Amino acid sequence: MLLYNVTVTVDLEVHDDWLQWMRQTHIPDVLATGFFRGYRMSRLLNHEHPEAAIYTIQYEVESPEQLQRYWAECAPRLQQEHRERYGDKCLAFRTVMEVVSE
Repeated sequence: MLLYNVTVTVDLEVHDDWLQWMRQTHIPDVLATGFFRGYRMSRLLNHEHPEAAIYTIQYEVESPEQLQRYWAECAPRLQQEHRERYGDKCLAFRTVMEVVSE
């Protein structure tokens, strides 16, 4: 299994709206693509950006092929919706991790 990890630095000015939108709209939309079997959302507690909150959203995906299909078929639209809504108030970077033990 792989974890598709999205780390987002969220300007405090939009934090409350962003968190609500992620929980009610964006994450359900990502899961509705059918490529992921679950997710976990976490907030970093100790970081060096007092003007922002930092979150990670880890989506569970079975194979590299499924992740590639998600990136090709769904990710561009979903990422564009996020950019249009929050612009430079939220900065994201993405990584992929392999689960080696649970």
